[in-house]
Amino acid sequence: MSNPSVNTSTFIEQAEALILENLANEQFGVSELAEATNMSRSNLLRKIKKQTKLSASQFIRQVRLKEAMDLLNEGSSTVSEVSYQVGFGSTSYFIKCFREHYGYPPGEVGKVTVAIEEEKDHISFLKRYRWAIIAASCAVILLVSSLLFNKKGALENAVEKPEIEKSIAVLPFKNESADSTNLYFVNGLMESALNNLQKIEDLRVISRTSVEKYRKTDKGIPEIAEELHVNYLVEGSGQRVGNQVLLNVQLINASTDTPIWVKQYSREVKDVFELQNDVAKKIADAITAVITPAELEQIDKKPTENLLAYDYYLKALDPYYSRSEEGLEKAISLFEKAIEQDSEFALAYANIAISYYLLEMSQIEKQYTDKINSFADKALLYDSKSAESLVAKAFYYIQTKEYKLALPYLDKALEYNPNSSLAVQMLSEFYSHLLPNTSKYLEYALKGVQLTIASDSITQSYTYLQLSNALVSSGFADEALKYINKSLDYNAENFYAPHLKAFILFAKDGKTERTRSLLKKELEKDSTRLDILQDIGKLYYIDENYDSAYFYYEKFVKARALSGQDIYPQENIKIATVYKKMGLEKKAEKLFNDFSEYCEKDQSIYKSVNLVWKYAYEGKVNEAIEQLRIFSETENYLYWFLLIEDEPSIQPLKSHPEFAGIMQKIKDRFWKNQTDLKMSLHEEDLL
Repeated sequence: MSNPSVNTSTFIEQAEALILENLANEQFGVSELAEATNMSRSNLLRKIKKQTKLSASQFIRQVRLKEAMDLLNEGSSTVSEVSYQVGFGSTSYFIKCFREHYGYPPGEVGKVTVAIEEEKDHISFLKRYRWAIIAASCAVILLVSSLLFNKKGALENAVEKPEIEKSIAVLPFKNESADSTNLYFVNGLMESALNNLQKIEDLRVISRTSVEKYRKTDKGIPEIAEELHVNYLVEGSGQRVGNQVLLNVQLINASTDTPIWVKQYSREVKDVFELQNDVAKKIADAITAVITPAELEQIDKKPTENLLAYDYYLKALDPYYSRSEEGLEKAISLFEKAIEQDSEFALAYANIAISYYLLEMSQIEKQYTDKINSFADKALLYDSKSAESLVAKAFYYIQTKEYKLALPYLDKALEYNPNSSLAVQMLSEFYSHLLPNTSKYLEYALKGVQLTIASDSITQSYTYLQLSNALVSSGFADEALKYINKSLDYNAENFYAPHLKAFILFAKDGKTERTRSLLKKELEKDSTRLDILQDIGKLYYIDENYDSAYFYYEKFVKARALSGQDIYPQENIKIATVYKKMGLEKKAEKLFNDFSEYCEKDQSIYKSVNLVWKYAYEGKVNEAIEQLRIFSETENYLYWFLLIEDEPSIQPLKSHPEFAGIMQKIKDRFWKNQTDLKMSLHEEDLL
């Protein structure tokens, strides 16, 4: 049996060695370390956090700083030279990090060494005369203790307080222009300030959709901050007068409702980018947020040199964020005008690609695929480090169902913009059903809630719906019930929430009759619901009530064929079983063949368990058991797969001597993973 402490030590030592090998390369960061260790970025983050209590970026920085200390003690290099030798592109940033880590600047390393030697001499003196010193101190201690007893408040104030989370929301800026048409420009200033802050990993920045509801509100700062779960708020007002931009900005500490930074700007329009960048830097500095050189580079980057192009871009943002068909089409037109003025405007290209994807996201027939690809490629050509460019390309691969190719783009987008609610939302969707992984699904669903707190009621309802589904999929039924109720509180008309709630209750107590009853109520509201038709059929199938199962399955099959949708192909094996029981051999054979074809193409983690059903249907018990054994080695699968032993199709396998043991292994693995996941999410303050 391996020694965990040895494994931990080996991993950390290997990681440190890799960092030291690339010490002078300032571009060697978390993604590069993950690649060098042959791990996914998320696995690396979790492992380092678990073993060192540091984030991956903090761990890398700590290794660099330790090496810097050794080099400074050697005394052969200047502070500036050492900063570049250990991979810091900015000497000032190196000095800041060094001071935060060691408590003094790197230029004082020699002085501190001398002080340490003097302290050793002082300790030697104390050892020689300790009894006399102790006796003399007793009287002083008695006097001081009586004073301290009466100064309890002063003593408590001396205790170091825990660091406040650097969570922030940028409220909609107020338009003070006499011309109301300038609102788009003021909104653009707010948008840019928000985007720049989102690029700082040390901050948690609430999304635009979450703050939009406060554009016209009578609520006070403390109330807004409590609803958004943030410690800081940014307020602003501005106007554009000819070629002049006037902007007032203040950063407010929500706990005291007092400004901690206030600034009035008066700049020419041509200097608007410097203004926006300065706002972000000053805000980050005011709450002591660490900005890395890479993040600083992203903030300082100008989206375009052409002010007319930028003006069209700003005009496009409001309709773009409406996410309505009309709004997206209007936005595309304005983004295209921006590109006419600047043919290298990456953000405009990216947003056109994203708009085209959103326009037909739910459509069966796709007509914009080539356009999405073309605009995404141009966005990447002109800015490969833009989160928007990367998300746009990911959307193209999602559109073409090349999901594994999309994933690296979404991961990279989140690296350049750690607060991108769009990237987080897509990663949540990704791990929900495109490339199923329950732990990642839950992780990103929780992050999504953090970034989209207090959105409009419909958005908030669906955000909680997504989180609830992620929770129950990972076996957290009680927590899932809490959030599905919140989803319904925000929007009682949420299309999917009652459906999901019925199954969350089923996960808690397994009552199929009540679950069917709840689903039938939803079906009465809309008899075309294919998802509910097949679920009611499945619940009757589980109870081996094949007549009733056939009634609902037959409706589902006919409606699916009429709609032309290829949905729930994995359910065909259950439907085939019911048809076979009803004596409909040819229909059953057709469905079984469709399911077999689906299994051949299946690249998900569920391929082996799908093959269990296939072989069980064919009476190939040994082959089915072998696939069940393979599935027992799988990680991060849906809670619902723990219930497969209760299905009629699986009954022939129960007589196999290995069945009970394999099923127990599947259950044990799931609940162990759930326990580990719970601890990990607690460590990251996500659960």
